[in-house]
Amino acid sequence: QVQLVESGGGLVQPGGSLRLSCAASGSIFTTNTMGWYRQAPGKERTLVATITSGGSTNYADSVKGRFTISRDNAKNTVNLQMNSLKPEDAAVYFCNLNQFSAWRGNNDYWGQGTQVTVSS
Repeated sequence: QVQLVESGGGLVQPGGSLRLSCAASGSIFTTNTMGWYRQAPGKERTLVATITSGGSTNYADSVKGRFTISRDNAKNTVNLQMNSLKPEDAAVYFCNLNQFSAWRGNNDYWGQGTQVTVSS
């Protein structure tokens, strides 16, 4: 019903920057939350940052001051600007959209993920 496609991942040196983008399509409601999560091998998927359709943001403590999430409601896109990258930031980053449907209830949709590698 909702499709999310991430882009922008790649290899970057410690201290470098990357910008991730996610484009959503399908049955997207006006009120929703989009965000980024990440998962390293052998670890659980964890929240990186979220942003509501109203613009309220939430960040994991580990990325505060380094990452910035933004969105364009008209285009149904969300971006993650990642600065001062650290080796521990390396993971597959997943785009997420959460919305409520009167028919299906609360729903989470996920992209396929984009790899971020931080290495010298």
